[in-house]
Amino acid sequence: MLPVATQIQKLKTLGGASMAVIPFDDRDGSIWYDGKLIPWRDAKLHVLSHALHYASCVFEGERVYGGKAFKLTEHSRRLIDSGRILGFDIPWTVEQIDAATQETVRANNITDGYVRPVAWRGSEMMGVAAQATKIHLAIATWPWPSYFSPEARLKGIRLRIADWHRPHPQTAPTASKAAGLYMICTLSKHKAENEGFDDALMLDWRGQVAEATGANVFFVIDGEIHTPTPDCFLDGITRRTVIDLAGKRGYKVIERAIIPEEMAKAQECFLTGTAAEVTPVSEIGPYRFTPGEVCRNLMADYDALVGRKG
Repeated sequence: MLPVATQIQKLKTLGGASMAVIPFDDRDGSIWYDGKLIPWRDAKLHVLSHALHYASCVFEGERVYGGKAFKLTEHSRRLIDSGRILGFDIPWTVEQIDAATQETVRANNITDGYVRPVAWRGSEMMGVAAQATKIHLAIATWPWPSYFSPEARLKGIRLRIADWHRPHPQTAPTASKAAGLYMICTLSKHKAENEGFDDALMLDWRGQVAEATGANVFFVIDGEIHTPTPDCFLDGITRRTVIDLAGKRGYKVIERAIIPEEMAKAQECFLTGTAAEVTPVSEIGPYRFTPGEVCRNLMADYDALVGRKG
């Protein structure tokens, strides 16, 4: 694969968003595909794959630090669980997926990077019913260093409030990390970036605060940390990690329903996620926050946990 420095140099800004010049279908390296490593450019699927037409696809996002995928087994387990929620069994065990991920990371010489496991229904049937489709699994990885220093991250990012809302659990498989659930995230993030924001905060079908387009959200109110109850969106692996870190610091973490107007009471706000890690927020719509002690402490604790030096 291209060195990290080379890939970073090949980034450009387009429409307010950072866009990779190197297309993801035309890179050097190897991808684990249905049980073996194959050349990156050969990892293809047919245009009539069920997943492309009916969103029968689940995935994970994982971060590699020092050559090891963080919380790997938890991610592999959630991938399998997501597939079952969508009605299919991934024909590899958690242990096999862990091993395949590690093999892929080593094969591509990844030290600090990102891992994308994805499982989907194949092309044996084309229609709503798809019981006879083959289930495929692929794992790709690429360099992804930390782009921002702690000082730069502490400036905080700006979010608009999304027009789209997270759906009711009886209208979509919200407990699954399913590809189809991210279309409203793409729409929301595109509109946010087109208007000069970094991301969008999504409310749920009740009008309560839910999450950002790809990360969970936390608010610091009078020294206590408040976060929405994940009853219609993912209880993120990074979210749970940061809640544990907050507890070790002695912070009280309250999971509850949060209405948008309550954001006016918050002094600090931050996002958590595989990509976001711990990212302070300075603005959400009309509400303003000042990243402070809680953000600094949890950023430092998370960096120490994953082995990142300041």
